[in-house]
Amino acid sequence: MSEFFDTYLNIPKMLKSKREYKRQMARVSALPEDYRFVFKKIQSHMWMFASGSGYDMLEIHYDLIELFESGAASGKNVLDITGSDVAGFCEELMRNAKTYTEDWRVKLNREIAERLGKAGELQ
Repeated sequence: MSEFFDTYLNIPKMLKSKREYKRQMARVSALPEDYRFVFKKIQSHMWMFASGSGYDMLEIHYDLIELFESGAASGKNVLDITGSDVAGFCEELMRNAKTYTEDWRVKLNREIAERLGKAGELQ
């Protein structure tokens, strides 16, 4: 239970995260228009899959900002960084984040295994 309160109801941690988020979004605002547009689309897409507190998703966004800043500074087109399959790029970014899709996958397999008496056989 302590972990729950530390993760979800820790007011000082939430305020600190909010301040950091605002700083990071100011960095996004400084990016060229194409980069801002793509970042916002990626951010919106990724939040649909975020689970838990979302702190791991924020770290991914901060890394993406850094990547975009580097690309913009070197004069690259934003799609030179993401590739034309931006959704695929998002999936790769989220590979290490906790997502609802993983929860849904585990739940589906567990329910089927329990019903069919095959616990431990399905992944």
